[in-house]
Amino acid sequence: MEKSKNNYAIIMAGGVGSRFWPASRGTYPKQFLDILGTGKTLLQQTYDRFLKAFLPENIFIVTNIAYLPLVKQQLPNMPEDRILGEPTAKNTAACIAYASAKIHKLNTHAACIVAPSDHLILDEAKFLNYVELGLNYAHKNPSLVTLGIRPSRPDTGYGYIQYIDEDNSNRDIFKVKTFTEKPSFEIAQTFIESGDFLWNAGIFIWSISSIKKAFKQHLSEQYDIFENASHSLFTENEAETIRVFYEQCRSISIDYGIMEKAENVYVIPSEFGWSDLGTWTSLYEISSKDESQNAVKGKNVFLYNVEGCLVNKSESLNGKIIALKSVKDLIVVDTPDVLLICDKSQEQEVKQIATDIKIKFNEKYT
Repeated sequence: MEKSKNNYAIIMAGGVGSRFWPASRGTYPKQFLDILGTGKTLLQQTYDRFLKAFLPENIFIVTNIAYLPLVKQQLPNMPEDRILGEPTAKNTAACIAYASAKIHKLNTHAACIVAPSDHLILDEAKFLNYVELGLNYAHKNPSLVTLGIRPSRPDTGYGYIQYIDEDNSNRDIFKVKTFTEKPSFEIAQTFIESGDFLWNAGIFIWSISSIKKAFKQHLSEQYDIFENASHSLFTENEAETIRVFYEQCRSISIDYGIMEKAENVYVIPSEFGWSDLGTWTSLYEISSKDESQNAVKGKNVFLYNVEGCLVNKSESLNGKIIALKSVKDLIVVDTPDVLLICDKSQEQEVKQIATDIKIKFNEKYT
């Protein structure tokens, strides 16, 4: 993929990753962790992936202002005016509007990809081919494009995209018919059997002019907010202006606010070894396992008659021994101040556990 001055990338890095508690904390969420044990954090991997296809000055990161030091520490070569600090979390629509306003001020002919900072992509070459396809389409067509993942199972943890197999000349990009939030297992099964549903990966591609028009039509209050703030972008007044204007923003996702309402939404059915790494089980599924299907990260872990378990142990605890005997299908996460032991079938409760502990102990353990 050729690096074009008109192509940009927006990396969303403001989430708290509460379903990855207790490894992911409010002060140090999962995008800043080496969850995969590769020697690089998820944010660093995402940034390096886009460096292969985008000019360094054309990559923007949007994060919470509390995480600005972490971003600068992990990506020391990034220009500071390409790292955008949100004063408060307002979901994905606001952060996309903010980054889009900055890009529009630089280049009205721009097209961009918007992607989360904490996803796994195994086949980066194939991924970048899809990105190139989407960007080329976005430059030529007033469209909002999303990458949909061909589903391998009826997963209830993902949203789904239904597309229309129209008889058109482009067999790579299809019109979106419906978006469906996380369905029941039975409904997910019918989606898979129908063959015209894809997982919603939350990865978007569009021209800056197209997304601005979509904001004006479907989220006009946010359009007005960032139009009024545009005069301060790339100036010393930007942070204070954004602080004031962010208070006026409604908290809403780009999916609810625009994608589910717009008429010009298209999808590229994709396969590139994707996982949103949203839960401990999703990490277990992509991890290497022993002959008993156990996935272990950390030293001095001893397993006896154990099957199907994920053990994730903090490196700072390498002097500590973990021993499991005659158990199966558990998630075991050991950190310096919290030990989580959870049945894999109950992992959706991890977020609630973290919430309960936060209520009892404030933010000490979360």
